[in-house]
Amino acid sequence: MAVSLSSSSTITPIILQPRLKPIHGLGTVKFGYSVNSHGVSLRRSAVVVSAITGASGTETADLLETVKVSDLNGNEIPISDLWKDRKAVVAFARHFGCVLCRKRAAYLAEKKDVMDASGVTLVLIGPGSIDQAKTFVEQTKFEGEVYADPNHASYEALKFASGVSVTFTPKAAMKIIESYMEGYRQDWKLSFMKDTVERGGWQQGGILVAGPGKDNISYIRKDKEAGDDPPVEEILKACCA
Repeated sequence: MAVSLSSSSTITPIILQPRLKPIHGLGTVKFGYSVNSHGVSLRRSAVVVSAITGASGTETADLLETVKVSDLNGNEIPISDLWKDRKAVVAFARHFGCVLCRKRAAYLAEKKDVMDASGVTLVLIGPGSIDQAKTFVEQTKFEGEVYADPNHASYEALKFASGVSVTFTPKAAMKIIESYMEGYRQDWKLSFMKDTVERGGWQQGGILVAGPGKDNISYIRKDKEAGDDPPVEEILKACCA
């Protein structure tokens, strides 16, 4: 419908709330609308919202250039070596005692056969000591590779969220209850170790898909709050499509 305007008319800006619509293979597409001076017309424009937010894959790789993690034998490894010669799904845990992280490890491990068939390695990194990492493996029987980041260097480089406000949320509380009902348990001893309480207790993590090639980071998702797991299908599309 057209609107007639006199020369003295004043156009009041109209802001229409954009809608988000998932499109297969593209992620989330945002549709916008505009009003022009010749009448009320609607124009639609699509913008693909990338899984990598705030930095390109190359920029993310640059942030991690000097970061090292430790394997279970205490050997320090440049984090980018984890995907230098292969493709990897790298899950960053909140801390090694976290019940939500144990659930994350399990739901990724359930798809390890799909990853293996695609030549993709499953990796988990936690902010804590090598001993904590070993305890995590013993308790969870996690079949992927596990590394410790005692200095939290990767978390700081990737600017993962941290704080009380993103740890204790209504959604996170419901996720914890669900996890306990499904049989997962928090390791309170690990959770209250000094380095976890002082630095890791409020830390959030994320998931990254990268390689082969140090700069080839194709997907990164940063948790907005505790238990903010993406759909596993989203991860598989990024690593194994």
